[in-house]
Amino acid sequence: MTTGTAIRTITTTPMLEYDFMRTAFAASGLAAILAGTVGFFLVLRGQTFAGHALSHVGFTGATGAVLFGLSPLAGLVGFTFISGIGMGLFGEKLAERDVAIGMMLSLALGLGLLFLHFYTTGATQAAALLFGNVLGVDDSALMTLALLSICSLVALAAVVRPLIFASLQPELAEARGVPVRFVSTAFLAIVGIAVAECAQIVGVLLVFTLMVGPAAAAQNLSRRLAAGALLAAALALAEAWGGLTLAFYTDWPTSFWITALSGLVYLASLAARFRSR
Repeated sequence: MTTGTAIRTITTTPMLEYDFMRTAFAASGLAAILAGTVGFFLVLRGQTFAGHALSHVGFTGATGAVLFGLSPLAGLVGFTFISGIGMGLFGEKLAERDVAIGMMLSLALGLGLLFLHFYTTGATQAAALLFGNVLGVDDSALMTLALLSICSLVALAAVVRPLIFASLQPELAEARGVPVRFVSTAFLAIVGIAVAECAQIVGVLLVFTLMVGPAAAAQNLSRRLAAGALLAAALALAEAWGGLTLAFYTDWPTSFWITALSGLVYLASLAARFRSR
């Protein structure tokens, strides 16, 4: 069978007939819902740099885990979770926070360079960590992603009211007795989990796409917090599933399609915002 014939055979078969595609849709759906919801509050709080930094920190954790014979997902989740807590503890004010994030990122990149120096035989696995490989998610990883998503969304629901108060009126919230630093730390820990899930879908280099793109578009389209958070999750889900579908029928990388859709949705939201004005 020629390559052309093989491609035609694959693309004429319904994509959900394949087990790996059903698993990919489930995994990307879980990651997208968590990323969209968490990303909405990340953009609201002006902490997109933290999400970007945590994705790079996660690569260090994943490569370190592989180097020591552990699961990349375990290293990714563990490193981003601990780093998120560290970023929250080291600074709440904007200047302090950016310095803390920058220092954490610098340390992580240094360790990542060291791990890559020793990790010379896993170029394929390193590329998957950088750019994502949602089609390679197995049933065990899917169950882990589901558990992480549920726990993260429950934790977010537990802190969402003080989080909104502290995000919109931090001085007043602190005066009213809201534990602002604790809420910020808890939120960044949740962001760390969301980043780890996104990295499984689009890779650590493109986490910004799935976490911030839909959230920013939702804030352009809606001024209501609850509606905006739901819209961000819906947009992220549509982009993830749309990217998977286009990748299946074109044989182009899934991460590319998700990124392209995210960019188009954001531009459309900007156009709608300017039109409404």
